[in-house]
Amino acid sequence: RGHKIGIVGLGGTGSYVLDQVAKTPVEQIRLIDGDFFENHNAFRAPGAASLDQLRTHPLKVDYFAQLYGHMHRGVQPHAEYLDSTNLQLLEGLDFVFLCSDDPKGKTAVIGYLEDHRVGFIDVGMGVEEVDGHLTGLLRVTTSTPGHRDHVHHKDRIPQGQGGDDYGRNIQIADLNALNAQLAVIGWKRQLGFYAGDLEGFSTY
Repeated sequence: RGHKIGIVGLGGTGSYVLDQVAKTPVEQIRLIDGDFFENHNAFRAPGAASLDQLRTHPLKVDYFAQLYGHMHRGVQPHAEYLDSTNLQLLEGLDFVFLCSDDPKGKTAVIGYLEDHRVGFIDVGMGVEEVDGHLTGLLRVTTSTPGHRDHVHHKDRIPQGQGGDDYGRNIQIADLNALNAQLAVIGWKRQLGFYAGDLEGFSTY
């Protein structure tokens, strides 16, 4: 209670993070994403968007703020891509989920969160097609004040240009949901809601 949570990026994984965080008693959930909610997003997100909703071509933050506003009064949409020019969008947050699939802008964001002693979890997914089947890796990296060196020393959070087969297949919402659930469990662990090793960090 009383915490203000940020979710940067409302694609497949970020939308499932929102689905879980909206069901907790946090004070505020700040949504940050400048993209539009398209047909392919509907196949990667929780719930079922109607054709009428998709035809309005809504911004992701507006679509999800309206949807989850039914059960949480603290959802705040910000229709902007987060980069070094608008880091003030993170002011006052207690914890941030970094769910953006664009790694190029993460350096400035991570620097801000570290400088302001804000804990965060960064998620990532790499999917490749091998012999007609999909294989890949889900990553959840937790960074909290006092436990940050692993992010830089072991390059756990990619901060350059990435690319794989993720964008070519929309039928992997189960992986997005799993990635989000691992992140939310990690957040609850570092709060002490779930028992776990809080001396270090968790990476799945």
